[in-house]
Amino acid sequence: MAATLKLFKLLKYQASCNPSAYRAAQSMAYWNMENSTHHGGQNLPDYNSSCHPVREVKNIGDTTLSQRICTTSSAHLDLEFNKASTVKASTLHPGSPSAKRTGKEDVEVFDSFEGIRVFLKLRPEYQLHSYNRSETHQPLSVSDGELILHKVRVHQNKLQPEVITAYFCKLSSLPAEQHSVLLSSNSFALLCQLSVKNMQLFTTSDLISILKAFVDLRIPLSPSMLDAYETRFCRQVWEMNLNQLLLVADLWRNLGHRVPRFLNFFFSYLHLHWKELSLSQLIHLIYIIGENRQVPQDLMQKLESLILKYVDLINLEEVGTICLGFFKSSSNLSEFVMRKIGDVACANMQHLSSHTLVHILKMFRFTHVDHVNFMRRFGDIAPQRIPSLGVQGVMHLTLACSALRFLDERVMNAVAASLPPRVTHCRSKDVAKILWSFGTLNYKPPNTEEFYSSLINEIHRKMPEFNQYPEHLLTSLLGLAFSEYFPTEFINVALSPEFVRLAQENSKFELTKELYTLDGTVAIECPDYEGNRLNSHLQQEASVTLWNLARKDMKSKPEFLEALYLLETILGGPQYIKHHMILPHTRSSDLEVQLDANMKPLPINSEVTPVEDLAQLRFKQVGVSLTDDLMDQLLRGKAKRYFKGESELETGQPPMELRKKTAIPLVDSTCNVTDRSGHVGIDGLCPVAHMQPPLVKLAIQLTNKNQYCYGTRVLLGLHNMKRRQLVRIGYRVVELSYWEWLPLLKRTRLEKLAYLHEKVFTSAL
Repeated sequence: MAATLKLFKLLKYQASCNPSAYRAAQSMAYWNMENSTHHGGQNLPDYNSSCHPVREVKNIGDTTLSQRICTTSSAHLDLEFNKASTVKASTLHPGSPSAKRTGKEDVEVFDSFEGIRVFLKLRPEYQLHSYNRSETHQPLSVSDGELILHKVRVHQNKLQPEVITAYFCKLSSLPAEQHSVLLSSNSFALLCQLSVKNMQLFTTSDLISILKAFVDLRIPLSPSMLDAYETRFCRQVWEMNLNQLLLVADLWRNLGHRVPRFLNFFFSYLHLHWKELSLSQLIHLIYIIGENRQVPQDLMQKLESLILKYVDLINLEEVGTICLGFFKSSSNLSEFVMRKIGDVACANMQHLSSHTLVHILKMFRFTHVDHVNFMRRFGDIAPQRIPSLGVQGVMHLTLACSALRFLDERVMNAVAASLPPRVTHCRSKDVAKILWSFGTLNYKPPNTEEFYSSLINEIHRKMPEFNQYPEHLLTSLLGLAFSEYFPTEFINVALSPEFVRLAQENSKFELTKELYTLDGTVAIECPDYEGNRLNSHLQQEASVTLWNLARKDMKSKPEFLEALYLLETILGGPQYIKHHMILPHTRSSDLEVQLDANMKPLPINSEVTPVEDLAQLRFKQVGVSLTDDLMDQLLRGKAKRYFKGESELETGQPPMELRKKTAIPLVDSTCNVTDRSGHVGIDGLCPVAHMQPPLVKLAIQLTNKNQYCYGTRVLLGLHNMKRRQLVRIGYRVVELSYWEWLPLLKRTRLEKLAYLHEKVFTSAL
């Protein structure tokens, strides 16, 4: 049945649909009244567009808004909507029985609005400052409703503000099935107009009551009318108390309309009154902040201190609310607070709801706090939870594991097993993040072929969406590359000039480094690939950027500088070792050493030793001297004792002092002729013409813990891929592992030299 909604037009008319965060109505006409007196100069929200319905499936961990956007204009207010569609949409509204039944039948359907408001039902105090849709009212009969609308028409010029308020409250108590009839009434449209006209006469209680009636009726308000009410509430902020302010903010949230100006006034008020917040007010405020994505960071620091004050009283759902609010507003929590939160969650992990678990993991991912006990307990319960989670929730769990470098095979296997049957529910973002997570953790599940083939096929099906979000395609392809999968069809698309331009112009991320990493990887690992490649200009630009970052990073690390200096000492000078990026696209640097057939280092660092100046080079003897005792230990392989953590040598005695009379240089070269002054003559370096080609090329890498899965010696995907590619192009990788090298920094110089000597020359054999 089609009903005609005819609304009075007092001023210039413009109508537009307003996206709602929680209602799924698909045929509701939105109307707009402009009032030049109160808000004629204000800009309308920028989400209006031509008519196109969008339906998105919701599940845990996602708050993307479902939208029904429609814009229209007319000389008169004569809009139509389908009554049957409206009634049907109402029955599927979040929180309704039908919505709950759907959620039980299909784990992919999650009420992203009501699902994160569960905490509001756990304390009676929340009723003082939040809107409860399930709250019952004295129902108004249809005849009484018609009588009120008749009075509006007859007495429109005599209605007092308190009467207008009372009419809204009573009409909001009409049975739900009568709401569409009410909204199609000219008299109700007139009542809305009268409320705007008399807005300055309303008290705070009147304004709140009217706003609550709007929510009860799910009234399709226009942006300009909402702006008028927002402006009025802005002026009223300093006359309201905390409960009223939170209730108003919550009502705006229920209307699905952002009110940034009101929130700015609210936050200014909170800067003076934040210490007065009770526990329930604090949690509710954090929820509102997260849903509106805006807050001054200095206010969040104050709220963090209140979290510590109440931490022992907070329940599990409230913990999830805190984490989600801080995460959505991009606000940090200190490591101390995160550990407190982790402790609370660990104590009752089995009672933690799945969406609360996701919210806590999001914040651990954001803060990079490694709460080991929490992650272990998470690994215990997650495999049983994953089959009942929607794919978006599964994505967030998997992404948290990769961001925290936490590899638990039970979790990853559960994800891999549950995903293929429902991969069609994945968005491009879900596909990308899951592939990235498995690739980053360098893990292949038992059903590897089924898992990867299902996701690769889904990329093919969702290519239009990947074109809309180019960063997701690049993330997918890099995750696949880490795992040694190279779908050339998609690589050819990603490296095409059109896609590169799309990635640079349409994405909110800087993607040049991702394009460069993909291009360099294809060049080495796909020798038969003949498709598109990145142009030389972008390659050079990315290479310079990555080298500057890598050089700055390594030069700031004392452990690297000491290793470089000691290696120069062992090899005979800085010309025998070069710090650079052998594979720039892998984003980290190496120390390269080349040895000839006699295991002698070759001068490769032209920045230190220009080729044209080799014949004129003079430098001091810098080879390290070895005692007979140390040489004996090196030959017998006993130097391994030196890097067993921080323990003392087996004998418990310090190494013997160097004895100059038995010293010999480490760099034993037939070209090395030393005069009495200790200087090397012209023949001290082999002339370039007589240099032998390198027999061994070494890529020496000083690693750190962030290159491995947490608490293991399993390399992360990017670093494992780099080593794989170095081997492909003829290098031997020499690892100065952090668990060996860092403890050695506290030992003697001689022990460090012995360790480095064995690493370099043993690896070359």
